[in-house]
Amino acid sequence: MSAPLEDITVVDLSRALAGPHAAMMLGDMGARVIKVESPAGDDTRGWGPPFVGPDDDPISTYYLSANRNKESITLDLKSDDGRDVLTKLIQRADVLIENFRPGVMDRLGFSTDQLHELNPRLVILSISGFGHDGPQGGRAGYDQIAQGEAGIMSVTGPDAETPQRVGVPIGDLLAGMYGAFGVVTALHERERTGKGRIVRTSLLAAIVGAHAFQGTAYTVAGHVGHAQGNHHPSVSPYGLFHCKDGDIQVAVGSESLWVRLAEAFGIDPTTPALATNRARIEHPTEVRDALNGAFAAYPMDELLPRLAELGVPAGEVRTIDRVYDWDQTRSQGLVISVDHPTLGPIELPGPPIRFDDNGYAGGRAEHDAPPSLGQHDESVRKWLDEED
Repeated sequence: MSAPLEDITVVDLSRALAGPHAAMMLGDMGARVIKVESPAGDDTRGWGPPFVGPDDDPISTYYLSANRNKESITLDLKSDDGRDVLTKLIQRADVLIENFRPGVMDRLGFSTDQLHELNPRLVILSISGFGHDGPQGGRAGYDQIAQGEAGIMSVTGPDAETPQRVGVPIGDLLAGMYGAFGVVTALHERERTGKGRIVRTSLLAAIVGAHAFQGTAYTVAGHVGHAQGNHHPSVSPYGLFHCKDGDIQVAVGSESLWVRLAEAFGIDPTTPALATNRARIEHPTEVRDALNGAFAAYPMDELLPRLAELGVPAGEVRTIDRVYDWDQTRSQGLVISVDHPTLGPIELPGPPIRFDDNGYAGGRAEHDAPPSLGQHDESVRKWLDEED
């Protein structure tokens, strides 16, 4: 069975996470992704611990997270040979991805105008920290700095006085996702116009794009949201509660569901502080005390089935190991097996997209391990020579 993007070739000049994640998403859907690295390699090859593999050739698990389904070629883009090989790659590619600071590609001799002179059909994805123009367009982009500047830390954490970063590099990941979406959109447009397009996004844009109700609360109502810990600012009860042997989360999205839950656990749903969603939002301590008190007698393996019988959405708070060992996770193709050139058979997190006419995750039946540095130097150069 063919993969959706199997006729697309991607040249991935990006480093770290945002650009590599976008390229990996395209590779998951079947695109041929050629990762161009400096002789020193992608920065993330040195990010750890944890490292795995031999002591004389340690492999970063961070690097492994963003580079499956790619080939690796090393080029010194300041050399004549490096620029010559990159020129050939650009002429044969459908997509080029870069996340250099604005102006770097121009200084290397590959401005957007020059790229489209080499290949008018080329779709270019350019990811920056804070945008390619504007008063701070040239700033370097690092995820945690962008999380702070873009407001997400102000609505994350236990309270308004304790801003907290998200536990994964969410700005990088979202920028990669938006970037990949932009690329596929531009490829579709190219079917009509025959011309490539420049797609731009940034860590700032990606995080602002995910503000959701926190954004409109300010732009429409003038309300500035703040961190409220593990409880929803607009729906109650919706958050984390304690039972006899751990933590669970419940989401009660309607008044009828609240009445059902309260009555089942001996709580009077007509108590003034609990009678409406608005009242419950205004009296969070009363809500938490009532439910924590009601749940305290139940172990999790009894409480969750009872909530399910009531139709109350609920779940446990899993550690990462319990997520990957969970049969539901594995049933969705979210763990894949690959053969790494150094490590041998390993398991990786899998693509989060499935198609209904195949039994595997992503757009390809088999996935490739993240490549070692320069693993495909010879094969890619040979392919370029054959195409001349």
